[in-house]
Amino acid sequence: MRPLWILNVVGLTPKLLAHAPRLSALAREGALRPLRGVLPAVTCSAQATMLTGSLPRTHGIVGNGWYFRDLAQVLFWRQSHALVGGEKLWETARRIHPGLRTAQLFWWFNMYSSAEIAVTPRPAYPADGRKIPDIYTEPPELRNQLNAKLGPFPLFRFWGPTADLVSTRWIADAALEVLQREQVDLGLVYLPHLDYPLQRWGPDDPRIAAEVAAVDAEAGRIIDAARARGAALSVVSEYGITKVTRGVHLNRVLRRAGYLRVQETPHGELLDAGACRAFAVPDHQLAHIYVRDPQDREAVAELLRAEDGVGAVLDERGKARVGLDHARSGELVALSARDRWFTYYYWLDDERAPDFARTVDIHRKPGYDPVELFVDPQLRFPKLRLARRLLQKKLGFRYLMDVIGFDDTLVKGSHGLDPATPEEGPLWIGWPAPLSLGEELAMTELKELWLGMLASGSTTGAKLS
Repeated sequence: MRPLWILNVVGLTPKLLAHAPRLSALAREGALRPLRGVLPAVTCSAQATMLTGSLPRTHGIVGNGWYFRDLAQVLFWRQSHALVGGEKLWETARRIHPGLRTAQLFWWFNMYSSAEIAVTPRPAYPADGRKIPDIYTEPPELRNQLNAKLGPFPLFRFWGPTADLVSTRWIADAALEVLQREQVDLGLVYLPHLDYPLQRWGPDDPRIAAEVAAVDAEAGRIIDAARARGAALSVVSEYGITKVTRGVHLNRVLRRAGYLRVQETPHGELLDAGACRAFAVPDHQLAHIYVRDPQDREAVAELLRAEDGVGAVLDERGKARVGLDHARSGELVALSARDRWFTYYYWLDDERAPDFARTVDIHRKPGYDPVELFVDPQLRFPKLRLARRLLQKKLGFRYLMDVIGFDDTLVKGSHGLDPATPEEGPLWIGWPAPLSLGEELAMTELKELWLGMLASGSTTGAKLS
């Protein structure tokens, strides 16, 4: 068995690889293939497909979030590994190579898995309402070791208006620490940085080249360390990001038609999912549409198909055709036009929006919100407001970081659909090149490919000297 390290460079495409000298060199020395991805082309679904070799109809990860019917709640970004069905890459590999040790670093569904080593964000929420950056690790003592060496995980640079390279560099540093401290035969590292500028500016913005080069340098550090221990390497991305112009407000369409209900509260309107006849759970360019009464399905489908910016609405046959026929999926699935994306907005008057809508809150919003990457440009003196809120936080007071707006035209890049061309979609790089490799590669084939890379060679997973 030869050790294998897999780097997930989010948003990297064959087209963008020209700006990544280290990864381009790895591709020249090994092999490069465009990937046929999965629908939806989003993080959680793509990662589950890679690690199980199956589609969402089998592993059950139908998006970054979905409607939990038994709870009557929309939940995004869950962390429990038990949500992913099927045998994972390392579980299959362990049957072939008894004693194989896996490090899963910031890939999703990373809590309580069968991997020997895990690191993932887990903020602390004290009773006073604050959110404190922290991590979950397995083994538990690794948390203190990483915090002592690297400092706290920069959670507020991992998502939100201040998201940047700092969080990706911290993850790369953590990977290097694990490489040095532990025997690892299979390492999985998530490098998210490109997601931020590509969604903020779009893939054609001239600033993107420098951002690709920046994440390439972080990947290069891990490549050097992994090679020093004789490991094989693979680089993968989950999706490509396409240029978009504005959002589509499916829930407002459903509300105006009488399908959606809200709960009036002192802090704004809340989506009352359990009481709705139909509502949407948007996830970038795909939305699950949950329709309570089967007799409403066709009417809801026709209503949404007629909406500007909706590319298609899939029924049961359509879901089966793309592998989304799972019990967690909506009764219908909407796909946006290529230059549009779906908002979660359900209120008809911004004054009635819930208080969390103006904050970075990935857990209470009933859908994905890329506008969280921007400070509201309509705020007067935004830096002063931010400074005031940070001072309240530092002093231990309750505070509301209400700096996010509702301008969907700020978002210039999105994903979720099949790419327009292979050059604009996800990719796979392998070094050394596998002996048997076709010209086309599907995301469902990666698990078997990685098992083959693990089986090649006789180098053991010794620690770095």
